Amino acid sequence: MKLSRMAAPIAALVLAGLTASACAPQTSDNAATKDEKSGTLRVWLFQEVNNKPKEQVVDGAVAAFRKEHAGTKVEIEYIPVETRAQRIKAAFNDPKSAPDLVEYGNTDTAGYVKDGGLADVTEEFGAWDEAKDTDPTAKQSVTVDGKIYGAPLFVGVRALYYRTDVFKELGLAAPKSQAELISTAKKIHKAKPSLYGLAVGGAYTYGAMPFVWSNGGELADESGGTYKAAVNSPAARKGIAAYTSLFGDDNCPAAKCAAMGGNATVTAFASGQAAMAIGGDFSHQAVEAGTVKGKYAVVPLPGVQAGSIAPAFAGGNNIGVLRSSSHRTLAVDLMKSITGKDTQAKLFDAMGFLPTYTDVLAASAQKQPFVAPFVKTLGAGAKFVPASAGWSQIDSSLVLPTMFQEIISGRKDVAAASDDAAKKMDAAFASAG
Repeated sequence: MKLSRMAAPIAALVLAGLTASACAPQTSDNAATKDEKSGTLRVWLFQEVNNKPKEQVVDGAVAAFRKEHAGTKVEIEYIPVETRAQRIKAAFNDPKSAPDLVEYGNTDTAGYVKDGGLADVTEEFGAWDEAKDTDPTAKQSVTVDGKIYGAPLFVGVRALYYRTDVFKELGLAAPKSQAELISTAKKIHKAKPSLYGLAVGGAYTYGAMPFVWSNGGELADESGGTYKAAVNSPAARKGIAAYTSLFGDDNCPAAKCAAMGGNATVTAFASGQAAMAIGGDFSHQAVEAGTVKGKYAVVPLPGVQAGSIAPAFAGGNNIGVLRSSSHRTLAVDLMKSITGKDTQAKLFDAMGFLPTYTDVLAASAQKQPFVAPFVKTLGAGAKFVPASAGWSQIDSSLVLPTMFQEIISGRKDVAAASDDAAKKMDAAFASAG
């Protein structure tokens, strides 16, 4: 499901948020009572902007698994990222319709563990030889209270994609500061009204967060394991104001851009509709497959100070076994095949996904120069969302997209919208315990 690029959906988003949190019952005990050694394994993976190369790599991993497990079938379904929260939560509550394995964003780990949906695979992960080379940050993304709930599939950060042909034609240089980024975007749109200067999305939380972080803001503050929202602090508001200033007729018209998520902004860039976009290393394949191939470059997203790098969200996806799976042993073996070194090296070649093994990442970076700005961004210090089970509710309830869209539409100013978002976040943190 691609998000509509027409912006009427503020009320719809708010309603969706209410529905997501109000209609998700507490998960009952769904632990499997058997461990069958044959049958059909069901797997849910995320649909990418350009999914065919991912499918080919996954098919290879499944074929390798099936050679070792005769009589076992594997069914793969690719699900939209935007509606994953409702789908996966429903699966936790209905084991009969649930998959055995699921791909999930690392921001979802704590919430899914609290929901009782993911199986504890600490023992199997510890005994797996390849896992010893897992990057510590990636390992942390599958760890809750010292136990492991899956295996990392890739790590990801975002940087600034820009059109070298457009910049050359207009005599522009890659921006070195946040202020320069904003002014450059507006200069381009003024010179070329058919182009977004910088494609931005009101539903693109992780494209917006570097603006908040580079201005000294935080999503939340933690004390003694308890989180309190900080999106309404003066520093955070400065970043929110900077990001939302990019929505308008002088860069990315609100009517078209307010509803866009990350995939839509990358698609706009790849199809030649934007001169710049904030995209991930994982967006590389989609951009290469677009009309801008050979006419773009990537640099770290600039921070507030000239020459600095804005902190990026430390993203990435994991693969987990569901507690309700009646094929636990087989599911763990398939998890290893899909997330193993060979598959991750091939996913890097096919999709540009950064491997989670230190040795495979080092080899990939040597092989492909496009990785450099992303590795540099990681090295400058990436940030993560609060490690609270409440984050899943905040994310699925679209608290931050609603905040951005209220500001973009003019319904609320930055202060009012961020105060309302903070209240919703605090309620989610409190309900998570």
